[in-house]
Amino acid sequence: MVDFASLTFVFVAGFITALATGLGAIPFFFVEDVGDRWNVALWGVASGIMVSASVFGLVLEAFGTYVTLSFDGLVVGAVPPRLVGLLVVGLSTGVFLVVVAHRIIDDYEVSPKRYEEADFKKLLLILGILTVHSFPEGVAVGVAFADLGFSGPTLFGFVVPVLGIFMTVAISIHNVPEGLAISIPLRAMGVSEWRMVWWAVFSSLPQPVGAVIAFYFVRLARDFLPFGFGFAAGAMIYLVLTEFIPEALELGRGLPGGGKRELLAGLAAGFAVMVPLAFL
Repeated sequence: MVDFASLTFVFVAGFITALATGLGAIPFFFVEDVGDRWNVALWGVASGIMVSASVFGLVLEAFGTYVTLSFDGLVVGAVPPRLVGLLVVGLSTGVFLVVVAHRIIDDYEVSPKRYEEADFKKLLLILGILTVHSFPEGVAVGVAFADLGFSGPTLFGFVVPVLGIFMTVAISIHNVPEGLAISIPLRAMGVSEWRMVWWAVFSSLPQPVGAVIAFYFVRLARDFLPFGFGFAAGAMIYLVLTEFIPEALELGRGLPGGGKRELLAGLAAGFAVMVPLAFL
């Protein structure tokens, strides 16, 4: 069974990633505006972090001892077909969830302006859409803590898997530009800095809930853990390809070269930050 202390620990990890979204509003305490060049680069950093965390964290972890990554290179053993099948089904399901989320979001205009003007029914709708949108990131955190209490360094009295730390850091860093993207239109509306921080955090509140749900199920059915890793990885990679990179290119349309240099620099920085951690 899953004990309450472990669920609380995973919830706190997910809540940390949500709080990190609020950091995206911090620049507006010091400046009036954030330039498109920096905005594009930050979306690139977020994309690089998400892809590297998905591939070098979740996908490799799904293969367990059959595939290992070290400074000596990639070592691949005889991977059981069942494991590959679970991973592929998980990847496909994660992509499917994002496709469904896109269709839901396309049907409803959800903007920071609606956050400020929402009545109770609208607020429920917005929260529901945000749940669908940010749930995969919470799932990534939850499945990464599947080995909580079994292996890894000791932190606050818990044996914490390195992958859990890796994913918490990755999602937290990734959430910063999302918070910035939410704060920019709020600034144009004259919303105060602390309210921008609140709405940025609010947009990621489904993440700790998703983390707890994912953790609970992978602990109950550990045989399906590769599916959980694949689900989170597929959803996050698809999010990068269909949301993050197009958003960056849209913001960079007025920059020399269409912002591609800033995007590539951000991608490289994101990989440079996260890939070395995969060797731990």
